[in-house]
Amino acid sequence: MIREIVHYDAPVLRAKGREVGAITPEIEKLVGDLLATMRHAHGVGLAAQQIGETVQVAVIDVTGITERPSKMWIGDKPVDPEGYMPLILINPVIKPTRTKITATEGCLSFPGLTLDISRGQRVAVKTRTLNGGTFEFDAAGLLGRAVMHETDHLHGRLFIDHINSEQRKVIREDLEYIKRGEPIPERSEENTP
Repeated sequence: MIREIVHYDAPVLRAKGREVGAITPEIEKLVGDLLATMRHAHGVGLAAQQIGETVQVAVIDVTGITERPSKMWIGDKPVDPEGYMPLILINPVIKPTRTKITATEGCLSFPGLTLDISRGQRVAVKTRTLNGGTFEFDAAGLLGRAVMHETDHLHGRLFIDHINSEQRKVIREDLEYIKRGEPIPERSEENTP
């Protein structure tokens, strides 16, 4: 079922999700709702908090995105990420590299806002699966960035938390538009942050 995506300043976006115990029919339905909602919104990832649920479940799908390539390794062996999509993260534990890379990010809970965010160049991931097992992999490129972004959501962190106070001043007005449910007005070139 397609669910409503909550927007910036909804308290649920700052809520740390509770860990999933048993994989219940409710968790399976939540995963289905997340996938349907993400696809309907043309996103690459969506966390439970973004549809009003405070549980550590997120989904990602980078299938067909060639302009921002993704990389994935299982053990030390490179694999094709598309063979593992959609990716379901349940209680994920991540360890990003100290080496950072800056790239543009957006968020379905911040419609119209994109920011340059610095994150680990590569991330090691351990997550539970829908069948109750565990899945370990490393990711980089768009997939790695999506994993870090969605895992942040599961702990009540937002991508705007990765910018400095000066950058936050620049987007203050944009955040007010999002809070009110209004589109961010287009800027002329000279007014672009």
